[in-house]
Amino acid sequence: MYHFVWIPKYRHKVFEEPFRSELKGIIKEIGYDYDIEIVELEIPVDHIHMVVRSEPKDSPSKIMQVIKSISAREFFRIRPEIKKRYFWGGKLWTQSYFVETIGNANEEAIRQYVQNQLSTMNKYEDSSRQLSVF
Repeated sequence: MYHFVWIPKYRHKVFEEPFRSELKGIIKEIGYDYDIEIVELEIPVDHIHMVVRSEPKDSPSKIMQVIKSISAREFFRIRPEIKKRYFWGGKLWTQSYFVETIGNANEEAIRQYVQNQLSTMNKYEDSSRQLSVF
């Protein structure tokens, strides 16, 4: 099992509804098509958390290559206005990503962490809003 985290190019905050649901659907479909079991998937507005289980023959870099390339192509196909407005360079994702292996001992902790990303992000954004002067 692997825990992946990656961000969109320029760290744009574009993954609000309905884009979040559309991207989740795309990623889950890719997982189904490529025999990558997506155990957890959460999409805050400016990054992605994903826990996957795959065959040992599939390296983390191969999994990311498949997920990033196909998801960008499909997302831009159904949402060309997002590409035009935010991703004028033609790339949805940065080249980098974070990956860690998950053993049986910490699987549940990582799954909970991914599941709680939206509520954690919302709490952080609410507490960090700047007060108005007037």
